[in-house]
Amino acid sequence: MTANPVLTRPASRRPLSWGTPLTYALALAVAAVSIAPIVYVIIGGFRTTPQIVADPAGLPDPWVWDNYARVLTQSDFWRQAFNSAVVALGTTLGVVVLGLCAAFVIARYTFRGREALNTFFTLGLLFPAGAAILPLYLMLRDLNLINSYYAVILPQVAFSLPITIVILRPFLSAIPRELEDAAAIDGADRLGFLWRIVLPLSRPALVTVGILAFVASWNAFLLPLLVLGDVNLHTLPLGVQNFSSQYTTDTAGVLAFTSLAMLPALLFFTLAEKQIVGGLQGAVKG
Repeated sequence: MTANPVLTRPASRRPLSWGTPLTYALALAVAAVSIAPIVYVIIGGFRTTPQIVADPAGLPDPWVWDNYARVLTQSDFWRQAFNSAVVALGTTLGVVVLGLCAAFVIARYTFRGREALNTFFTLGLLFPAGAAILPLYLMLRDLNLINSYYAVILPQVAFSLPITIVILRPFLSAIPRELEDAAAIDGADRLGFLWRIVLPLSRPALVTVGILAFVASWNAFLLPLLVLGDVNLHTLPLGVQNFSSQYTTDTAGVLAFTSLAMLPALLFFTLAEKQIVGGLQGAVKG
């Protein structure tokens, strides 16, 4: 009786996946579309206006440094940079502190209406800030806050709280209850647990929401335009508008001013990119 031949399973072939090349291609396309305008503006500041008119897509020939030097020697630029720094840092501080407190209560406390409160903050992501500009202006005027830093900082903190709480809550919920029990045994109350345990563990998420708040505040235009009528309180985005209106024919100078205005936020965001990615990944995992 002959033995049955051994049936061998054909070697499995790895399926050809077009998803990864396509993903990389789309990512490169999006990066090119996003970076190209920034590179154009920065390089355009090293050209003269006649060069830009003659060849809009050309490279500087020769490279001109006078445009940037002229902007950096203007007192208006540094005053506007100071105003932007005050507003952005104040907004970031308010967003991190208030967002952490609100997210801590929602994530770690059990009370009636907790999920409804969380849903209320989440729905804030769907509310466009532009729709509230008119009533917001009237409210700030009644509170005598027009032409002050508070007129920009307070609304920006309020509009940034929804995304802040959405990012922070998963981090705070993922902290084991055993750590809280151990802290209570050591004599730490709720605030002590928040300060000694929660803050160090939530550092990636706090850095993420802080960076997002800082960059959004630095680039804000509509709200400062409406509530800061005093020229001495104008931020850099308003300074770009003022400069372009004053020097309408100096295209190279406008590009140089725009480059310097966006440079701090761009560098800040680039240097902290890994922190942002880590914070968002932690929020998704939580």
